[in-house]
Amino acid sequence: MNTAPTPAPGDDEPRWLTPEEQHVWRSYIEAATLLEDHLDRQLQRDAGMPHVYYGLLVKLSEAPRRRLRMTELARSAKITRSRLSHAVARLEKNGWVRREDCPSDKRGQFAVLTDEGREVLRRTAPGHVAAVRQAVFDRLTPGQQQALGEIMRIVAEGLQPGEAGADLPWLR
Repeated sequence: MNTAPTPAPGDDEPRWLTPEEQHVWRSYIEAATLLEDHLDRQLQRDAGMPHVYYGLLVKLSEAPRRRLRMTELARSAKITRSRLSHAVARLEKNGWVRREDCPSDKRGQFAVLTDEGREVLRRTAPGHVAAVRQAVFDRLTPGQQQALGEIMRIVAEGLQPGEAGADLPWLR
């Protein structure tokens, strides 16, 4: 742990984390890593899919007519277009998603949740919600839940700049 003093703004020295900040940061990293692993294992066991695939099925299930343009699905899932394309190919192979050409844009495609995909989601959702509840919400007071939501919203908003040319995963 670096205990170097935090330099004044404008100095060329890095702004090292304070011991308290270092503790918060490492706690966050550990919790995020363990939570993602926990949810991934639960979904692999119960549905044979990783957490990211489940998230894609959920987003499609919530979309009008259970379909989204691939670019919108990548933005919503916060993943690269390449990773999305690979994931949708696997979901297509399972029969859970199909692609449709966009009639108004010859280069565009839609990802569409199939009836089989919706059924997999219906069967899998109760176990997934139970895993999320057990891992997160059952451990926190209502006030802590609210604070966590506010904190994560602030962090997410700060990492999604609105200016053109921003380096965001779904634009890569």
